[in-house]
Amino acid sequence: MLLTAPTSPNAPAAAPPIAVPHPALRVARLTPEEHLAHLDGRGDAGFLQYPSWAVVKEGWRSEGLGWFDANGTVVGAALVLYRKAPKVPYWFAYLPEGPVIDWTDPNPRRWLDPLIEHMRARHVFTVRMGPPLAHRRWRAQTVKDAVRQGLKHLDRVTPDEIDPLGATVALRLGDLGWRTSGDGADAQPRYTFEVPFEGRSANEVRAGFNTEWKRAIAKAGKSGVDIALGDYEDLPAFFELLQATERRNGFRLGRELPYYQRQYRALNAESRGRMRLYLARSEGRLLAAHTLISAGSRVWYQTGASTDHGRGVRPSHALQWRLIQDVHERGIAVYDMRGVSPVIDPDDRLFGVLRWKLGTNGRVVENLGEWEFPVVPALHKAFRTYLSIR
Repeated sequence: MLLTAPTSPNAPAAAPPIAVPHPALRVARLTPEEHLAHLDGRGDAGFLQYPSWAVVKEGWRSEGLGWFDANGTVVGAALVLYRKAPKVPYWFAYLPEGPVIDWTDPNPRRWLDPLIEHMRARHVFTVRMGPPLAHRRWRAQTVKDAVRQGLKHLDRVTPDEIDPLGATVALRLGDLGWRTSGDGADAQPRYTFEVPFEGRSANEVRAGFNTEWKRAIAKAGKSGVDIALGDYEDLPAFFELLQATERRNGFRLGRELPYYQRQYRALNAESRGRMRLYLARSEGRLLAAHTLISAGSRVWYQTGASTDHGRGVRPSHALQWRLIQDVHERGIAVYDMRGVSPVIDPDDRLFGVLRWKLGTNGRVVENLGEWEFPVVPALHKAFRTYLSIR
C-alpha cells in the first residue's frame, strides 16, 4: 500500500493532510473553494492551475496546495496532478504552468523546499513544474527578417528582449537542483505567440496587421461571414472541423470529442464564460470554429478548426478578428494566441502556424519551460532514461 490512508478521491493515497513546517512558509492542502478564491483574488494565474483543470485531466489524480504564511494567510497555490508509476509505489507529480507563487522572491527555496517535502510525503519520485514566466521575446518584424536571412530557428535569432525575472529565476532553479525537462519534453508549449494591446484601440491593433490579414478580414466581411457564439451542443460540429483540420495539415492532437465536452462543462461550471466557442458561418454553413479560455486578467486562444471548403472567404481570419475585439473590449492587456514552433524555415510544415500568427504583428515568447526535481534520484534517472528511448 502506498501510504496508510487515502487523502481524497482525487489524490494519491497518502497520510492525513500534511502541513510542512518552514521558518516562513508551510504547504498544506486547499479545498477547491479555497483554491479558486485565492486564484481569483490574484487574477494572474493560468487556466491550467485552476481546480477545474483537474476535472478535465482524466487519468490523473489531483490535489490543490496552498502556501501559508505565519499568520495562516494563503500566499500561493498550486494544482498538482499525480500519475502512478508502473510496478512501484511512487508517483509522478506535475504542476502545469505553476505553481502560482511569488517568483520575484530572491529566495525561492522558501517556496520550493516545503513543496518538495510535501511531495516526499506523497511518495512522489519526480516533480515537474512550469514556472509561468517569460524568458525571451522576438517582435514579429524581427522574426520575419530572420526568415529572409535564412536562419531557420529562433535559437539563432537575437531576441528583442530578455526578461530579467525569467532569466534570474532560471539561474536560481539551477542552483537549487532543478533541471529543465529537455528539448521536446515539455507538456505545454515552450514558445507561444501573443498580441499586446499596449493602450491601442482595437482599430489601431488592426492597423498593425499585415496586408494579407487586412485583406482577409475585409473579404470575410464582404462575403457575409457571420460570427456567433456557440454552446455545448455545437461541440460535435467543432470536433468534425478539427478532424478535417488535422487531416489537412498532417498533425494529430490526440484528443477525442469527450475531452472537449468535459473541458467545456468543467471550465464553465467553475466560472460562466470561462471557455467560449466561436463559430464562423457563411450561407448557413459552418466553416470554422475557435475556442477561447479566460481566467482573471488573462485570455488564451486555445484551438482552431476549419473545413476544407469555403476557406476562400477567410473565416479563420474573421474569427480571430472577432476574438481580438472581444478580448480588447474587456480591457485585457495581452491576447495569448498560444503555442508556436521555434522553427522558422518556410519549407518546414511546422512554420505554417507561426507564419499565420505573425500577420497580427504580435511577438513570439519563449517561456521558461518545464523543470524537474528528482525527489527519488534513482527512480528519476530511470524515468528520464525511459523518456529518452520512448
